[in-house]
Amino acid sequence: MKKIILFSLFGLLVSCADTKPCDVPTNGFITGTEQTVMMGSESTIDLFNKFNKAWLNRDYETMKVHISDNGIYRHADGSITNNAEEFIAHSENNYQESLASDEEEVWITNFAFSVKPSASDDPEITNTQGEWVCARFTGLNAVYDEWYQFVDGKLVDWTSSKRELIK
Repeated sequence: MKKIILFSLFGLLVSCADTKPCDVPTNGFITGTEQTVMMGSESTIDLFNKFNKAWLNRDYETMKVHISDNGIYRHADGSITNNAEEFIAHSENNYQESLASDEEEVWITNFAFSVKPSASDDPEITNTQGEWVCARFTGLNAVYDEWYQFVDGKLVDWTSSKRELIK
């Protein structure tokens, strides 16, 4: 009986010793690079959800914690902001305009997923920092497609595009 237990333990140890990490599947391409794209982490989606909830509730203090003061934020109206104060002022201005025109500022998050590009040896390529979230929102009259780049808990790059809602 002792031999059976010992051989079983030995077999278990040997089977665990030769395991190697599996390769992370990638696909797609990024023009001008050798990079492909892989899925990001759930923790980045959690950060996105926290940020999105704060934005929806106009909790600007929470938003400030997660917006880098040296980022680039491209808004759907074509304007660009570069820090938390500008980003939040732009968002509040849009909210006040919607109130003044009796338009309810409402949106539904249709989806969000996190991705990250594969590594690059080129020091000029900065897209490998952090992870990216792609999200779509539907408002009363428009659809917004947005990309968020989070690095160390901070939004460093954001792009929003808007199209008319087809009903």
